[in-house]
Amino acid sequence: MTIRPKTNVTLRVKAHCPSHSLSEVAVRDLGFSIDEPTERGGTNKGPAPTDTALAALVGCTNTIGHKCAQSLGIDIGHLDIAVACDFDRRGVTLAEEIAVPFQRIVLNVEANGTASNEELQRVAAEVAKYCPLSKLFRQGGTTIEETWKIKDA
Repeated sequence: MTIRPKTNVTLRVKAHCPSHSLSEVAVRDLGFSIDEPTERGGTNKGPAPTDTALAALVGCTNTIGHKCAQSLGIDIGHLDIAVACDFDRRGVTLAEEIAVPFQRIVLNVEANGTASNEELQRVAAEVAKYCPLSKLFRQGGTTIEETWKIKDA
């Protein structure tokens, strides 16, 4: 008998929010804080919500990148990932509603494995198809400019 994994699951996150900016988040058996920096009235006990969204994109790119590389039989080694985002703050300052606050994300990925540049681009194309965070941003109207390259020796 073959056991099939569930195709749809419920993800759960809980948070205790002791102030206007601090969220003490619990995911499975893990905990972390999301907070605003002190200059925006927070206590700087963790990244801001917008920073957390970008960090999730980095984590997803890494995880899905390795899954895709493995399925293609390509050695990408370890990744260094950097993100820069053009963010329209008018929405978070309540100045006006903004349809696409994360306007443009520049995602740079460097791999140190034995993959050729052509193989790495195949991995990148697969990641764009399967990374849920990448899809979330793109379908929300964000332009993502990705560069995948072999790390200089």
